[in-house]
Amino acid sequence: MTMSPPFQGLRVLEFAGLAPGPFAGMLCADFGANVLRVDRAHPQAHTEQPPARTPDQLTRRKSSICVNTKTQAGLELIKIMIPTVDIVIDPFRPGVLEKMGLGPEEVLMRLNPRLIVARMTGFRRDGKYKDMAGHDINYIAVSGVLSMLGRSHEKPYPPGNIVGDFAGGGAVCFLGIALALVHRERHGYGQIVEANMVDGSAFMATMPRLATKYPVWSGPRGTNQLDGGCPYYDTYETKDGKYMAVGALEPQFYAALLKGLEIDAGSFGGNRLDKSTWKKQEELFTAKFKSKTRAEWEGVFDGTDACCTPVLTQGELEGAGFDHRPIVTLKATPSLAMAEGDPEDRPVREGQGIGVQGDGWESKGLSPSDGGEEILAIWMGWQKGRHYQVKDGGLEFIERSSRSKL
Repeated sequence: MTMSPPFQGLRVLEFAGLAPGPFAGMLCADFGANVLRVDRAHPQAHTEQPPARTPDQLTRRKSSICVNTKTQAGLELIKIMIPTVDIVIDPFRPGVLEKMGLGPEEVLMRLNPRLIVARMTGFRRDGKYKDMAGHDINYIAVSGVLSMLGRSHEKPYPPGNIVGDFAGGGAVCFLGIALALVHRERHGYGQIVEANMVDGSAFMATMPRLATKYPVWSGPRGTNQLDGGCPYYDTYETKDGKYMAVGALEPQFYAALLKGLEIDAGSFGGNRLDKSTWKKQEELFTAKFKSKTRAEWEGVFDGTDACCTPVLTQGELEGAGFDHRPIVTLKATPSLAMAEGDPEDRPVREGQGIGVQGDGWESKGLSPSDGGEEILAIWMGWQKGRHYQVKDGGLEFIERSSRSKL
């Protein structure tokens, strides 16, 4: 028997931001939290013709309100909500929340001592870059991680925005939130969680960083065992222009690889671990893989221990009906489902409930103010015109004295 997701019933106020903050909020929502995004005021917000969806695609199960955060009445609306909220996600640069009059220590946690304020920055809050703008590539650059990524004799190559924004950013922020919730359960009060993508990505690179002191990763970028320098840990093009991935590090796996490729173990003239043989091994592997299509190589290596698999594209996975699953499976309290499906027969690994509309390959996005008024009614018992009003495209709280005149 499955029970409710672990974050069920928690209320999250997420200030709108870019990738890492929304990702942390989406993880909270996937595990049952009720997430309300706070957007900037918009002329069409909270009207019958809502604004266009924002570029944020990490909006699964979220709702939105637009608030005039530059007016006292708008800030008052947020402050009155804070005692009913469990988690606030702050995606801004250091000092922004304080300038808004919503400093975590000075204001928010005094209003709600049980509150968890998760602060997500790119650079360290106390570092030399703290007041500078940046993106994933900048954060992993100063963390030392970017210098390790790329081919030999080529410039460092950023792996999309996966390492900084998502692994070292949003996922780490979510971990901080989970840890703070454990602490609150034990001791009764919340705390400030400070996550940044420099420390997060550097921590994700702990193994490579420590390995630079040993032969496995002591060479220049792109010449080591796991960074594209090693012939039996690399990708190879096939006859049809597709690719196979090889990760045959252990001797028994390497032997299975050679068997499948029909290459003699002595053909490269030495010990496979000897870097002086790597160029020859690469030449042999390159020629062999080009001799068959990817499908043919799949037929050779599927079911073996050669650590040789196809490099599948997102389009191929979508076409094959790849089932999107939660980031982790909790057998007793699984996440909510990520895609539509029968809630009764869905395996626990796919999450519980019917899932959101679609098959997990597209995000419907979220329009500013979409669904937010319903959340205010549920959380606060508020009604538009009685407790709050829409002014200049944003919500503002109606003071009691003003309400009595309505």
